[in-house]
Amino acid sequence: MTYLIHGATGAQGSPVVSALLAAGAPVAAAVRDPSAYAGAATPVAVDLTSVESLTKAYEGLDGIFVHLTVGSPDMQRAQAEAVVAAVATARPARVVVSTSGAQIEGAGSSPMNVLVRGLEATGVSLAVVAPRLYLENLLLPPVTAGVEQAGVLRYPIRGDYAVSWSSHLDVAVVVAHLLQDASVTGVVGVGALPGLLGADLAAGFAAHRGGDVRFEAQTPDGFAAVIEPLFGAEGAAPVVASYRWRATQESEVIDEATSAQTRLGLVPRTVENWLADVNS
Repeated sequence: MTYLIHGATGAQGSPVVSALLAAGAPVAAAVRDPSAYAGAATPVAVDLTSVESLTKAYEGLDGIFVHLTVGSPDMQRAQAEAVVAAVATARPARVVVSTSGAQIEGAGSSPMNVLVRGLEATGVSLAVVAPRLYLENLLLPPVTAGVEQAGVLRYPIRGDYAVSWSSHLDVAVVVAHLLQDASVTGVVGVGALPGLLGADLAAGFAAHRGGDVRFEAQTPDGFAAVIEPLFGAEGAAPVVASYRWRATQESEVIDEATSAQTRLGLVPRTVENWLADVNS
């Protein structure tokens, strides 16, 4: 039983590779250049926009993990269409998708909707992992600087905005489970229940550091000013737009009925436990 992991060297795919290898499963790493891959999985050359390349890679597989790479909507849509076409032809036994926090409600034409609805139409066994915000966002240098220098966790959400935060490590556990257990299909939400407030995040940091940390709501424009030097104006723009959208919402909490807690019995790490894991 072989599982192919897209983004095997990245933040989302790498912990999935590790989780599967720890379970003794044979894993293939989908990479652009196999000669540059230094991981423990078997490298497989793929072009995420080439139907021919993906079809060849997908043939005979027991499972695939895929998520759209960061880029323009046109680039992501091209990736989504290529993956759907390749799955329709190669017919792997199972596909697990991470939405990476993107919304998939309704029948819109977003790249993630194109991917998910297209895969549903193939009839191949499909599970859709749906996290919200990643705890790893809190490790951005401008965020950690405030914690380390002033004991202030600044982030561009309101103090009363509850979120089902999760880590890439939590998502990887769910993905690895779903790849090896095809009995669960459809959406599986990943994240804290009940949702965490800014004060809860700060309390987790305080417990890990052994000192006081308080939460401070930041404006999306203020966040833009500190992340643009890291990502550039073009790279930061969709991120900032997502926080402007959040400013219009009441909360961002997964549905308990379709959560990993309910469907799989898997509970995400606390903020304190996550910090201990990533700093170990």
